[in-house]
Amino acid sequence: MAASSDRVVHAALAGNALVAATKCVAAWWTGSSAMLSEALHSCVDTGNQLLLFYGLVQARRPPDVSHPLGYGRELYFWSFIAALLMFALGAGASIYQGVDRLLHPVAMVDPVINYIVLGCSFLFEGSSWWVAHRRFAAWKDGMSYFEAVQRSKDPPTFLVLFEDTAALIGLVIALAGTAAAQYSGDPRFDGLASIAIGLLLAVGGMIIARETKGLLIGERASRRIERSIMQIAGAEQGVERVNGLLTFHLGPEDVVVTLSLEFADRLTTPEIESIVDQLEQHIRSAHSEVIAVFIKPQTAARYGKLVQQRYGAPAPGTPADDGRRASRL
Repeated sequence: MAASSDRVVHAALAGNALVAATKCVAAWWTGSSAMLSEALHSCVDTGNQLLLFYGLVQARRPPDVSHPLGYGRELYFWSFIAALLMFALGAGASIYQGVDRLLHPVAMVDPVINYIVLGCSFLFEGSSWWVAHRRFAAWKDGMSYFEAVQRSKDPPTFLVLFEDTAALIGLVIALAGTAAAQYSGDPRFDGLASIAIGLLLAVGGMIIARETKGLLIGERASRRIERSIMQIAGAEQGVERVNGLLTFHLGPEDVVVTLSLEFADRLTTPEIESIVDQLEQHIRSAHSEVIAVFIKPQTAARYGKLVQQRYGAPAPGTPADDGRRASRL
């Protein structure tokens, strides 16, 4: 998964850098507001890919004394910053350019250059989109795209796919604005296209920020992983009952697990310690993404009382919560 994320980001970075340079030259030559908005869009996307690449590198740093569970959430932080840049810089600058063009209409020069640049940009962006789409389509495994984005713990893949999709739609808008301005003789159509691109970026930035915010503050592992861990724990010799568990992602492939278990009363402390060691090995063998397992021995009654005090209802991961979680997850 890490290698696939790298390929997606590298492809997007190369494509956006080429597109940004081409659009900047075309915007300077033709004076098109829509093309300038597209150039700003591509520059912001290029910056976002650099941030994602930096986040990927930082997230792979090994644990140390200051960060005993590693740096996995670096990726979520920089993904969130990339979403904010898309919203603030990309959308804000595009809408400003569009409003300025409406207030001060200026005719374009050599609009044919715009058509050539937009066509080349569509090829570059389309190639990047295809790489991200293949990666995401292979992962989503029958889920809808909306559901897959909600469940994904790997921001670079869906962020790049979303950005490239917005970029392709933006190119169509810029093409329509350029054509309308050229054939009607009214440069304000160019300004309207720029505003439309800005609104597209604003909506995209808000959606991406919302998804990455959830990962940044901590999302649980998938229901499949949680059920598997509970089954492994329940099958361990000496474990009388699995009261419940809590999981959360520190990164796309970094999951922390906390388990509440009731052990057989006959067991001695050394025997419980041995069972805990074996159980952790079994869990990590079955799920390589689990980087830490914390186990708390306690009775079901004590666990239920603590859960009731904290949540006022069955906690996520408890047997009583299975039906409610099935409908939500």
